[in-house]
Amino acid sequence: MNFSQSLFVIGLLIVASAFFSLAEISLAASRRLRLRQMADEGDPRAERVMRIQEQPGDYFTVVQVGQNAVAILGGIVGEGALSPHFTGLLGLWLDDAQAQTLGFLASFTIITSLFILFADLFPKRLGMANPEMLALRVARPMKVLMAILQPLVWLYSRSADLLFRMLGLSSLRDDRVTADDILAMMEAGARSGVLAAREQQVIENVIELDTRTVSSAMSQRDRIAYFLRDDPDTVIRARIAEEPFSTYPVCDGDIDHVVGYVDAKDLFQRVLNNQPISLADEGLVRKVLIVPDRLSLGEVLEQFRQVHEDFAVIVNEYSLVVGVVTLNDVMSTVMGDLISPTDEEQIVRRDENSWLIDGVTPVEDVLRALNLDSLPHAGEYETLAGFLMVMLRRVPRRTDSVNWDGYKFEVLDVDSYRIDQVMVSRLVDGAPAAGNAH
Repeated sequence: MNFSQSLFVIGLLIVASAFFSLAEISLAASRRLRLRQMADEGDPRAERVMRIQEQPGDYFTVVQVGQNAVAILGGIVGEGALSPHFTGLLGLWLDDAQAQTLGFLASFTIITSLFILFADLFPKRLGMANPEMLALRVARPMKVLMAILQPLVWLYSRSADLLFRMLGLSSLRDDRVTADDILAMMEAGARSGVLAAREQQVIENVIELDTRTVSSAMSQRDRIAYFLRDDPDTVIRARIAEEPFSTYPVCDGDIDHVVGYVDAKDLFQRVLNNQPISLADEGLVRKVLIVPDRLSLGEVLEQFRQVHEDFAVIVNEYSLVVGVVTLNDVMSTVMGDLISPTDEEQIVRRDENSWLIDGVTPVEDVLRALNLDSLPHAGEYETLAGFLMVMLRRVPRRTDSVNWDGYKFEVLDVDSYRIDQVMVSRLVDGAPAAGNAH
């Protein structure tokens, strides 16, 4: 071949190598969810690409055979085309041996650089930019090559499969989408500006519904306003005025014997109509939903849906009432201050390095506010108060504190053994070591 023919062949080899690089990266980077969406929109090529992704061994075998064959041919053609010209040029100043050596090195460097730039870097960056669309375009040519090279594909694929089995590895692609994958996508979307910070937080809260127990959203036992079945009209009216809620449990004797609940709207209707209020009236007291305190918020939502209720009483394993939860409590956990901006905040940031936090605040919210990954002994508690009890190994008192991971958790107020408020401060250099409690 003359010089121009050699350059033309080198160009064709670079194009061929670029095609294989593009085919490789586009299939590997294609998102299955996006391909499924394209298939649902009526593009049959997307189904073809997804089938290849399920069994990609033959596909990548063709890619590797093609790339290696092209690379070898490129070296042979390039060395024969360029080396003599460089050797002749350098021979004007150097002896023959040095000119041949440097001519070969110059030819090797130029050919290698052309392949790296145009057959590797450029097509792979192009493939990463829009992998699904490019995968659709190269799938059919690759299927043709797989059919033509079937004997080689079979030999190399079976050899690779044998190696995987000998090493105990799986060659199948795992396309399962986990909650962590979704959270990572949401975080990336928020950083790029596609999602607002509040939208990201709402989505994260929805995903966490199956990991948060109902205890993290309920009203605690000591904050429940309830009626006894035999309470007179005057007591009921006074309690409604003193503790206005939308729903009140009705109990027989004490709070641990709940017989139903009464809706405030029904009570107000009787008050407006000047009718007496008697909880002995079966039409006024409704059947109450009882749920165990180990249920997740997602499971509570499902029970609300099944019984068409939006109020439940929560009991522990000893059938003692530990709290109540409403549909609004669950939705507030999801939506945060988007639906209840006037409620008292559980976490109040005082300044850049300190927070005032309610003791019943769920641990997940505390971690998010402080930008912490975890707290010690995770799984043994659900609230900030529980964390302090586990760390101190006793019921905390005022001024008790725990230092952990650069933060100081100090108890400010305790009401009947219940931790009301905790001051969390970011420690400066020289503070006591993490894990110190006193």
